[in-house]
Amino acid sequence: MVSDDFTDPRLGGAQQKGARKSTCHISVHVQMLGELKAAAMSTLLRALATFVPSPSSSLLLFLLLLPLSLSFRGRPQQQHQSHLPSLVPHMPRPLSRSRFSAQAQLDLTTHCNSSCYHRGEQEPRRDLLADRLAFETLYSDGSRTLTTVDLEDEEDSEGGYSIEAIMTARPRPARGGRSVPKKRRKRQIYGADGRFNIRGDNFLLDYPFSTAVRISTGCTGVLVSPRHVLTAAHCVHDGKDYVKGARKLRVGFLTPPPSSANATKPAPASSLLPLKKPLVRWVRVKRTRVPKGWIQGPQDVSMDFDYALLELRWPHRRPFMRLSVAPSAEDLAGKRIHFSGFDSDRPGELVYRFCPVEDESNDLIYQHCDARPGASGSGVYGRVWDDQLERWERKVIGVFSGHQWLEIDGENHDFNVAVRLTPLKFAQICYWVHGSRVDCSKD
Repeated sequence: MVSDDFTDPRLGGAQQKGARKSTCHISVHVQMLGELKAAAMSTLLRALATFVPSPSSSLLLFLLLLPLSLSFRGRPQQQHQSHLPSLVPHMPRPLSRSRFSAQAQLDLTTHCNSSCYHRGEQEPRRDLLADRLAFETLYSDGSRTLTTVDLEDEEDSEGGYSIEAIMTARPRPARGGRSVPKKRRKRQIYGADGRFNIRGDNFLLDYPFSTAVRISTGCTGVLVSPRHVLTAAHCVHDGKDYVKGARKLRVGFLTPPPSSANATKPAPASSLLPLKKPLVRWVRVKRTRVPKGWIQGPQDVSMDFDYALLELRWPHRRPFMRLSVAPSAEDLAGKRIHFSGFDSDRPGELVYRFCPVEDESNDLIYQHCDARPGASGSGVYGRVWDDQLERWERKVIGVFSGHQWLEIDGENHDFNVAVRLTPLKFAQICYWVHGSRVDCSKD
């Protein structure tokens, strides 16, 4: 399989030595499972010929096919194994029909003080956790239900962990306890714009970029099963009511434009003809699930639960990305996160970005990945070690939510924020996908 995301051109290293200052350094990370076949290499080269940098990058494109050491990293020495709790759902209770009166808010910004930022140090009450993990289900006919849940501890052979221990175990600080930046930055775009437009059928239809889908309310989502899309809750619900577009919610799949789909041979690399933007094939959503922690919750708590799962009316045939409990940034390959979305300032384009994790709490991932409205709901993924496959695998570990201002010790700090998939959230989403506690325990 020859497909991957782009790796940071600002990392330095051997690939940047001798390059001209006017050259845009983009190293393509080629993950090889077994030998690299000639046909696969040819496909990759054709795709690279169609790649065009973002408008903010007017530099020449310098392509290097160089497998990075990140691909061949061995098994992490000390990887934290998350204990997966169990959610026991009760019989759904009918609710009144939604009014669909809310306006879609693509640019979510929240404010938080030191007590919110260090929330993971407080021991949550079990009944409060169960209440936040209850969930609403919105059906395509406008009806909705509320499902309450109980939390169970399933002790393993080594003694297991309590629900309280799982929720209060704060991740190790990223980058060796890196302090919060004190400089006030421009919101959502930090310094030079580090986003890349993904163009060309060989990229758009190739994993992992093919897992990104559009949400008809203006957001982004990620395919996490043959019938399910993970996105941000604020894309379909404002905390009090469902948005107008949620009444007939749809998911958009990118498809090649007719000219490229019917072409018998690729266009010359030197062609000056503008690339046509991909088409979108829309699929109706059968039902939507939103955690109660998002609905009518205080703003600082709600961002912790800013995720929703959409079930499609019929299955798709594209690769999807598996979910994982979010590990500490120290356990991510390269300590980086990645996500692709449909940023509003680049209409019709799929935009990819990556960045290191700056800090993390129990429920949020703080980072400075450049993003604009429309990227909300993107699946945030990293390379996580898979014990069964014994290799690094891309897995969704969070959902991009928006922007948060932190007021700590009288100073303002700002981050772009993603919601972490904690063990409890993973168990909830897994239940939504499978409808069975047994299936989730297998995952």
